[in-house]
Amino acid sequence: MKTNRLGSSSVEVTQVGLGTAQLGDLYDELDDRRATAIVDAAWDSGIRYFDTAPHYGVGLAEHRLGAALAARPRDDYVVSSKVGRLLVPDGLGGLVRRWDFSADGIRRSLDESLERLGLDRIDIALIHDPQEHMPEALGSAYPALAKLKEDGVVGAIGVGTGDIRALTSFVFDTDVDVLMIAGRLTLLEQPALDVVVPAAAARGISVLGAGVFNTGLLATARPEAGSRYEYSAASEQLLARAGRLADIVERHGLTLPEAAIRYVLREPTVTSVVLGADSPEQIAANVALVRERRELDALWLALEADGLIPPLPSSPERRPASTPRSRGGS
Repeated sequence: MKTNRLGSSSVEVTQVGLGTAQLGDLYDELDDRRATAIVDAAWDSGIRYFDTAPHYGVGLAEHRLGAALAARPRDDYVVSSKVGRLLVPDGLGGLVRRWDFSADGIRRSLDESLERLGLDRIDIALIHDPQEHMPEALGSAYPALAKLKEDGVVGAIGVGTGDIRALTSFVFDTDVDVLMIAGRLTLLEQPALDVVVPAAAARGISVLGAGVFNTGLLATARPEAGSRYEYSAASEQLLARAGRLADIVERHGLTLPEAAIRYVLREPTVTSVVLGADSPEQIAANVALVRERRELDALWLALEADGLIPPLPSSPERRPASTPRSRGGS
C-alpha cells in the first residue's frame, strides 16, 4: 500500500490506517479473538498504520491493539496514540478518564499508553479533543510534545479533533506535523476546507482523515432512519442530504462508502484515511474500495453541480497564498 510522510517528520503512514475505537467496544462488545482478527485483517490488507487512544474503552483498545501487534516486527508499522485524558482509579476498582494537558500529564499519558500497548515507542502523539482546554493545550501540552519530538521520544506530533476552531488555532499557532480531522472533511460536510485544510497545505502540515463516514451515516449504500451521525441518530435533514448523495453516487456506478473514502483521499493534503471496523470483513472490504482504480471526476462535478461539495481542489479559490509557519505554542 502507498505510504506518505507526515509534515516535516520522518514518519510515514499507509494511505489507509486502522482506527481502533471499535476495539474499545464503541458500539458493541467484542471478544479479544475478534479484536485480534480485525487487526490481522488490516495487516493482511496492507495497512501498517494503527491509531488508538486511552479514551477508547478506557484503555481497552490500547491493550487489544498491543496484543494483536505483539508478534509483528516493530519497525514494520506505525502507531499513533493520544494525550489529554489520563486514566485514574475510580475508587471502585476501575478507571475513569480525567482531563490533563499539563506537561507532566502528557509524559505520564504516553508512558501509560506504552505500558498498555506493550511497545517501546509511540510514533505519533496527538493532542486529543482540546477544544475546551485550549490555553493548557497550546501553552503546556504542545510545548511538551514538541520537546519530546526534539528529544526523539516521538516521531511526529499533532492534534486530533472535530472542532474547527481548535484545528485552526493549531494550524496558525504551532508547528505540528499533522492534524487528525474527525468528521469535518467528509462527503457529507466539509467545513475544514474553508480555512483549515488550505492553511495546513500552505504550511506543510499533513492531514489524517478520520470519521469519514460521519460515525455511520455514510457507511451503507442507502442510509436509513436510525443511522448514526456524531454517535446519535441522524436527523431527517441529514438523512435527506445523505440520500441525495447516494442517488448521485449510484448513478455513477459507486456505493456511498466508496465515494466517502475516495472523496477524502482526493484532497492532496490528506496522507491517510483512518477507518474503523467492527469485523475483519468490514476492514478488508473498505481497503478493497480504496484499491479501485477508476476516474471519478464526473462524480465530483455532478456533486458540485448539486451543491453537495465545494469546487475541486485544483480550483484557485481553494488555495490561499502561502503564509510562513508561526513558531511557538503559547
